[in-house]
Amino acid sequence: MDLIGASPSTIRRDLETLERQGALERTHGGAMLQRTELATFEPDLATAAHFARAEKEAIGAAMMSELRAGQSVIFDASTTVLEVARAIAAAPIPLTAVTNSLAIAQILATVPEVRLVMLGGTCKPGSLTLVGQPGENFLRTIHADVAILGTHAITGDMLTETSLEVAAMKQAMIAAARRVVVLADNSKFTAPNFCTICRLADIHQIITDEGIDQAHLTNLRTLDVNVRVVRVSRPGSSVERS
Repeated sequence: MDLIGASPSTIRRDLETLERQGALERTHGGAMLQRTELATFEPDLATAAHFARAEKEAIGAAMMSELRAGQSVIFDASTTVLEVARAIAAAPIPLTAVTNSLAIAQILATVPEVRLVMLGGTCKPGSLTLVGQPGENFLRTIHADVAILGTHAITGDMLTETSLEVAAMKQAMIAAARRVVVLADNSKFTAPNFCTICRLADIHQIITDEGIDQAHLTNLRTLDVNVRVVRVSRPGSSVERS
């Protein structure tokens, strides 16, 4: 309480709100983050952005290093992909960017080198993500160089999501790109969420962090998935793991 300058009653109300949202589970004398037990649970953008923040920054910087000037790139609406947009804003390169994320669009719209194309659709309640039409149909008309996607879970050879609408948009993005890269911090290797996005055979690369369990890494390589593992150095710089 002294560290954050909040009263006990304020903290109690905040914990109760987060519990109602499904973001945490109250315990005796405290609380624990609710992460993957509920197949349809999805934290709001502000809460999700704080999960594995250093790992997401490192993964985003690694993805940025793989982009080339002049490419057309699809950005989905995940918080890890948001870190790629932040890296581009810090070190701009000329790109055509296509996104269904209002948060990513807000960042890239300030970068003169980026030609920004917004996918249309309906704003998913409680988020800054556009889903449905006309975005999905528009994706069927383009042929991007790269699609950068997040996922809520990687299980075996499946990528899964909490929402049918979000999964459908990601499927359209996969079909619209010549190369598909999935950004997933180590916490994403877990039980499946509500609906399947695709199989690992449908993507070209996964970028994750050094916290990935060795068993999961071995499984990916057994499935012949191209995996890039980045080391996370607090407060946010990263290098490759040999």
